[in-house]
Amino acid sequence: MKTLTKIQTLSVIAFTALLTQQSAAQTTPVPGNTPVEKATNYDQGFRLGFGVTPGYVFDDPYEFGLGGDVRLQYDLSKRYSITLTTGFTNLFIDGKNNDLGFIPAKAGFKAFFWEDQFYAMGEAGAGFAVTNNYDDTTLILSPSIGYANKWFDISLRYEHYADFPIFTTSSIFGGTVSKGTGQLGLRIAYGFKL
Repeated sequence: MKTLTKIQTLSVIAFTALLTQQSAAQTTPVPGNTPVEKATNYDQGFRLGFGVTPGYVFDDPYEFGLGGDVRLQYDLSKRYSITLTTGFTNLFIDGKNNDLGFIPAKAGFKAFFWEDQFYAMGEAGAGFAVTNNYDDTTLILSPSIGYANKWFDISLRYEHYADFPIFTTSSIFGGTVSKGTGQLGLRIAYGFKL
């Protein structure tokens, strides 16, 4: 239940950042007045990015995570974008043939809030387990903050996997199997306009 509270807190912070975001003002000249700021157009368009994400997984039996992804981004304006992300992530477990590998499929919203380079982003989607006889499909929730320029994108994100198994040590006689874990990852990506 503690993990769910962390997710709710991070989601509220990301949502608040999006709500407090001020959009760029565009004014229209009024007869007799001088315009304060000239209206400008921003070319909407697609971007494609390729990233790698090493991460720390919070629960046993996972030791760490490593993933690669492809992200398609559509810029609605200079400050707002929508995203679709997929790839492959592996949660490493000690031992042979134990790792949990899955394919994420996420949709997201990105809002730039400082100098059109620093952003907050929220993603939601599903993770489809594909390795070592794991057959779970999990809900993925993923808030992040990051920095992006014309070519590079670096972000810190938390990903919650609602249905992947974890071990808990609720008694002195051994652990029990439960569900739900999270990962803190650093995404480093290269992107370009299409």
